[in-house]
Amino acid sequence: MNDWCRDRWRFLRGVCLAVVLCLTAMPALGDGSVDENVEADVVENGKGVIVTINKEISDVTTESITRRVDQAIEDGAKTIIFEIDTPGGYVTSALDICNYIKNLGDVKTVAWVHSQAYSAGSMISAACDEIVMSSASVIGDCGVILGGPTGPQEVPEGIRAKAESPVLEQFRDSAARNGYETLLCESMVRSEMEVWWIENTKTGEKRFVETEEKEELVDGLGEKRKILGLELPDLSGGDDSWKLVESYHDSGLDKSMPVDQPVVKSTELLTMSQSRAYAFGFSKGIVSGEEDLRERYGLAGPIERLKFTGLEVFTRWMTSMGVRMFLLVIVLVGAYVEFNTPGVGVAGLVALIALGIFLGAPFLTGLANIWEVLLILAGFALLAVEIFVIPGFGIAGISGLLLLFVGLVFTFMPDSPGRLPIYWPRLDESVLGLKNGIQAVGASMVVSVVAMAVLARYLPTLPYFRRIVPANPTPSDVAVADVYHGAARVGDFGVVVSGLRPSGKVRFGSTLVDVVSECEMIDAGEQVEVVEHHGNRIVVRRSVSV
Repeated sequence: MNDWCRDRWRFLRGVCLAVVLCLTAMPALGDGSVDENVEADVVENGKGVIVTINKEISDVTTESITRRVDQAIEDGAKTIIFEIDTPGGYVTSALDICNYIKNLGDVKTVAWVHSQAYSAGSMISAACDEIVMSSASVIGDCGVILGGPTGPQEVPEGIRAKAESPVLEQFRDSAARNGYETLLCESMVRSEMEVWWIENTKTGEKRFVETEEKEELVDGLGEKRKILGLELPDLSGGDDSWKLVESYHDSGLDKSMPVDQPVVKSTELLTMSQSRAYAFGFSKGIVSGEEDLRERYGLAGPIERLKFTGLEVFTRWMTSMGVRMFLLVIVLVGAYVEFNTPGVGVAGLVALIALGIFLGAPFLTGLANIWEVLLILAGFALLAVEIFVIPGFGIAGISGLLLLFVGLVFTFMPDSPGRLPIYWPRLDESVLGLKNGIQAVGASMVVSVVAMAVLARYLPTLPYFRRIVPANPTPSDVAVADVYHGAARVGDFGVVVSGLRPSGKVRFGSTLVDVVSECEMIDAGEQVEVVEHHGNRIVVRRSVSV
């Protein structure tokens, strides 16, 4: 009897101890993530870094991210957090970044949207292992557009499928890897899609469907269409187990919010706030700051922040369309002023500096190649030869202008694998670059011509301009000194000392002068008359006796 009581006491004591341990552990489990409804993957004692991605995404961004992430991994980082705040950018640059992120291997990648990830930013976010968002942020709208000096433009219908194909495939791959809804990913790219959010009242399953499937499951129109062959206005009679989702829980506001159906309209691209992204399964939670990140992912110590270097920021600004057009205008106007003024002046120096920046920035980022630089330099050289060496304007001048135009346009085109120095663009980014290049160079030339006309008309009269660029010399400034001291002027007569064949010597009074006849032979002793006198050149002809 005593043994039985002792065994029962031990059992009850073990049960009580287990309950106490479970109650003690529950608060600790709730503190492991920022959002109590989200279970985060914790990397115990791991080192994490934040890699910033902001402003427009370009080839400079790609090179910078590669450099920073490689350095972080080399230093032992196990978690890479991409802090994303970008309106988008070049498609090819974003695709390269996505592929680079997906090939990082065992390193955990997190996209922290803080505070916008539009277009290319949303594609990069989806490529990461996990997305978290700040308390006021937005993600989505990845429609492919054409950019240029006049602003964003829609992709022509003829090339739209080709332009959207690589972006759609990148999103589909990210959805398969990271468990995102493929239909929602596609609706970020294609504006004609209409997406509904439905749920099964019996199983609790939620699903995103397009209009036709929604009508079959919720409205019951599928069978009626098959029987009658037309669309009926009566929407009753659907499967009672499926209905539209009416509300979702906003984790940030901690309250229920109504769902506006369809969740993606056919006239818009999917764009999600932090709450909708969490409700739709894109975001894993809302993160307010670096401390929340550190606790969420179990990172050891403070998180190191890796930003763009000053050179990368400067290079990115220098490769922007507006800056490059301005530099090109400076180059062309400076060259015009230099070619029309004697000596080497400030205008030529400014043009050379502007040309160096115009070519140097895209050359450092891979947008321009050495052959394009050589084409531009050859074009300027041929123009100089045409102006200073060859009279008139002929083959050298036309060739120089052609080389200059082609070289300038191709500096706006991204490199293509295996291309020849001069090629006809076929890839979407190359076609876009060619279009932007022609528009930018053409617009810059028009502005330059207007500036040249203004310079030619008004600036030569300004005192300050006179000090910078000297005025063109007058005929008296360049006149050669008269070595014959007034002898042999036009209309003077002289006597031939030696035969003119056709050059020779003629005596004018007591002065002996070197002359040339008008294409005729004149014997010694004959009288001649001066018909031209330009510097040291004196032209005579046989005088006519009266």
